[in-house]
This record gives sequence, structure tokens and C-alpha cells, in this order.
Amino acid sequence: MKKLFVIGRTFPEPTTTAAGGRMMQLLNFFSAENYEIHFGSTAATTEYSANLEAHKIRTYELRLNDPSFDDLIADLMPDIVLFDRFISEEQFGWRVAEICPNAMRILDTEDLHFLREAREKAVKQGISAHKANVFTDLAKRELASIYRCDLSLIISEFEMDLLVITFHVPRGLLLYLPIGIDRNRNLDVPGFNERSHFVTIGNFRHAPNLDSVLFTAKSLWPEIRKHLPEAELHVYGAYVPKQVSQLHDESKGFLVKGWANEVSEVMKSARICLAPLRFGAGLKGKILDAFSFGTPVVTTPIGAEGIAGTLAFGGQIKESISDIVDASIELFTSEEKWDKAQDKGIDIISDRFKSADIMIPFQKKVNELRASLGTHRKAHFIGQVFQHQTIQASKYMSKWIEQKNKK
Repeated sequence: MKKLFVIGRTFPEPTTTAAGGRMMQLLNFFSAENYEIHFGSTAATTEYSANLEAHKIRTYELRLNDPSFDDLIADLMPDIVLFDRFISEEQFGWRVAEICPNAMRILDTEDLHFLREAREKAVKQGISAHKANVFTDLAKRELASIYRCDLSLIISEFEMDLLVITFHVPRGLLLYLPIGIDRNRNLDVPGFNERSHFVTIGNFRHAPNLDSVLFTAKSLWPEIRKHLPEAELHVYGAYVPKQVSQLHDESKGFLVKGWANEVSEVMKSARICLAPLRFGAGLKGKILDAFSFGTPVVTTPIGAEGIAGTLAFGGQIKESISDIVDASIELFTSEEKWDKAQDKGIDIISDRFKSADIMIPFQKKVNELRASLGTHRKAHFIGQVFQHQTIQASKYMSKWIEQKNKK
């Protein structure tokens, strides 16, 4: 039986993050392809972690800079190793390449970390996220990781263009693979008059989500509330920090609800999903969830990035405080515009993110690479150069740390 070994930055939490849902989709894909799946991470499981054993996936607690990983990977001898974000590849990729040189190495970027970090830095400096300097040391690290792998999965069309056009990464090393959504176009969802209030949702360990809620509380919600005094904003998300929980104020209609057990119920009861993200990267799971359950969205260009393609967006995309406020009020009160937005959102999910459709190119690419891995690596020889240099640097640093730990 073919073997897949996944090195996760964390154990997947599909109920708290879009990244967790994405990982479960990849695991389900390989399971359907009859792979024996093994999953390891240096992180501990949490109350939100998926029960991988229930999916017949064996799990391992990995140690950094420890030869026990070498023994594990040598014993497993996987056909494919999937790295969950570039940091996992930096930590373990050289060991995989050295011990299992014939294993295909796939990097799931989730989003481009260097892009998100650059935008966050720009916003904190009072600069537009669109003018962020992306030519950073973190970009060098992440791009090097992409070159070292045989294939990198890119979640957003914008990020595909950034890598190919701006950084000249060969398309042969990349595959556009967005988040897949399973939705029946004819699924009944509540209408305008069956819904009330605003909702925002997101894991608070993710910096863009925390910033978005704090920005909303300070600059947006007080203005929206002036015009809609009966409206409420329901704030959902795991790992709520004190600076968010203390914003809870029923008199102002700002209600911090915490973790949502069923995102579907949260979205279907809300009239508007408010997602004023000032920085970030990749695809925004909250927006895809909202569209899936017929909830129009008010967001920013950063939030909408990579979502609609050539289709009309299912809501409003605005950037300034006044424009976001006006759009929120208008969409909340106009049934006609709301109905049109709902239809557009459902069209986006149905036409662009259907799970069965987006996995077909992935299946084809994996099979092609397994059959011609040597030829592929020769065609992209620069990756072997990066791999050679990285192995030398990482190996001896890690060996030094191993010896230090023994002492």
C-alpha cells in the first residue's frame, strides 16, 4: 500500500480554523486514493484537534533536533511526505531528503506567510497593505522551501500570480488548490426576514482575525450601531484573548460568543457576515463559510482576495471606514440587494470551490509526479541546489543541538 507521511505544524483543528479544514480535506483525499496515512507534529493535541485515529490515521509526537525522527521516517519509508507550511519543511525537510530521497515532497503553504507578515507590518506602520514590501528575509525562507519541494500547493490565484510573475517561480513547482466546499446549489437557506444581526468569526490566534475584531470594535461598530440601534454583532472564535472578551457589552450590541460548535447554524442565523480584514493572505475561510450558507459578506479587498475570480462578489468590498459602515447598513436594510448578494455568493461556491472539481487536477499532478519524479527534479535542478545547501547548514546545526541536549 502507498504511504503518506504528513508533518503538521499542529494537529488539525477543522472546527476552529480554515487551515484545519483544509488539512482534513487533503487527508480525506489521500485516504480515498488508498494511501496508508501517518501524521506527526511537534505540537500537542488540543480539545479542538480532530480525532485522526478515527480516520485510521496513525499519529506521532515529533521532537525537533532529535534522531528519533530519523528512525521513524526510515521505518515508514513513505512514498509521499506532505509538509504543513514551510516551517515544517525547514525543520524536517533535510532529514526526509537525506533518509528518503525518493519520496515525493509536497508543501501545503496554506497561505504565503511572508505576504501576510509584510502586510501586517505595513498596516502597523500606517501604510496600505497593498504597498507592503514583500521582498523580505521571510520571503527568502519561504521561497527556498518552495524550491526544495517537488510541488507546492497554493490556495489563492493572487498568490499564484505573485509567485510566478513577481518572483519568477516555475509553474511546474506550483499547483493552485483552493479550499474545497461541498455544497448542493439547491440547498435551502434562510431568507432575509428569517435572519437578524451581524456575525464575525475567526480563530483569535490568527493575527488578522484579532486585528479585525479590535478594528471593528473601535472604528466600525459604534458607527453602524448609531444607524441600526437594534442590531447586534456576534463575535465567534476559539482562543478568545482577554482584550477581546472584555469588549463584550450587551448595551452596545457587541456580544463576544467564543467558540462556535456549529458554524452552519451561526452563519444561517446571521443577516450579514462582517469581515473587515486589514491584512492577511490566502483564502478567508469565514467568507467561504458565509457564502456556503447564504450569508452575504461585507469585507475589504484583502478579505475578498482570490474569492470571486471573474464573478460578482456576494456582498460588498470596501476599504475606508465610512465606506464599510455605509455598505454594512445598506446591505443589512435592503432586502433586494441582500437577495442578489446571497445568490452571487452561492454562485461563487458552486462554480469555483466544488471539492470534487478542484481535486481532479491534484490527483492528476500527484500521479504524474510519482511516475516521473526523477525527470521532474532534473527539469527543476535549482531545487536540488537549495536542498544541498540547506542539508549542509541544517544538518550540522541540528547535530550540534543534539549533542548539546545530550550534555
